[in-house]
Amino acid sequence: MLYTRSVLEDIEDRSLAPYGFRSRDSRGRAYPQDEPGYRTCFQRDRDRILHCTPFRRLEYKTQVFVNDEGDYYRTRLTHTLEVTQIGRTMARALGANEDLVEAICLAHDLGHPPFGHAGEITLDRLMADHGGFDHNKQSLRIVERLECRYPTFAGLNLTWEVREGIVKHETEYDVADASRYDPDKRGTVEAQLANPADELAYTAHDLDDGLRSGLLAPEELDGVAWWEFLKENLGWDGRGFDRLWRHRMVRRLLGLLITDTIEETARRIEATGVQSPDDVRGLPENVVAASPETHAMTRELKRFLYERLYNHPRVVRMQIKAERILTALFEAYLAEPGQLPREEQAKLGERSLHRVICDYIAGMTDRYALQEYAKMFDPFERV
Repeated sequence: MLYTRSVLEDIEDRSLAPYGFRSRDSRGRAYPQDEPGYRTCFQRDRDRILHCTPFRRLEYKTQVFVNDEGDYYRTRLTHTLEVTQIGRTMARALGANEDLVEAICLAHDLGHPPFGHAGEITLDRLMADHGGFDHNKQSLRIVERLECRYPTFAGLNLTWEVREGIVKHETEYDVADASRYDPDKRGTVEAQLANPADELAYTAHDLDDGLRSGLLAPEELDGVAWWEFLKENLGWDGRGFDRLWRHRMVRRLLGLLITDTIEETARRIEATGVQSPDDVRGLPENVVAASPETHAMTRELKRFLYERLYNHPRVVRMQIKAERILTALFEAYLAEPGQLPREEQAKLGERSLHRVICDYIAGMTDRYALQEYAKMFDPFERV
């Protein structure tokens, strides 16, 4: 038996919960195309994202530590893969469409510039009078306009639902602007699942990288509710903290966070009585959420990470260095656009100089930005 797209869609229809989004119900693509014979439309979207250049560049973009700090720390790519795994796990447990969640999660950080949030803050400052910069919007621009792989249209021509999930991706610190994508409505369950998948991944794994790097010491976490709970839950007496204990603590934390989100979301789904994706869209608030108790404990842990890890002197030095590098590059290109690659100069007819420079810098990896800076400003570096 061949599992054609039609068969896969039938399996989807039988296996998904009533509120799960069926691929055959997609609003389609901006540019009509025949769908493949052996993949659903969301599986095709996933594959297009995996094969695009901005996805590969995530390997050399910062999560917390700049790429050349070490081979063991998370990069934007490994973070994206971890978010995707968590998203699929929650989708499967809740009867949501795993393929749609996977595509949204894989694309959620495509628009991140080099040097993590320091790079985003810098570009937003430099673009303050020219439309600003936001990595969610940039992710959408990449899949809709900037990535050029096809002769008859710009972008990746993803389905409406994946694009909606990208633009409606938000956390406590990133608020979505979903104009053109039913801004008065909630996202699907699948779009909503990408939000906690992202937050749970970076909270647990930034803690892991902070401990691994030595920027955080285990005793600094004493008194933090989640840390005290994990110590008691795993029976650690506070002595002899090593690599295996770190793995156990982070693994247990992530498992508890995922389980809580699944169970709280299931409770909310039952309480609201939603029976279709449209029912989910019409709710006054997201149905996917952690329990209030877990949310409060996780916020405390995030505050700790903000104060002790993201504001650690070594991390701050990296952020200041990143700001200096990107600002210098931006201003140099602005002063003399002839320093831009010719393919970037060719875009000036359709976009402003500021936006062309911003798009070019946002697409750089950490390593490329450092190399470009050296070529521009080190007199002994070959150009």
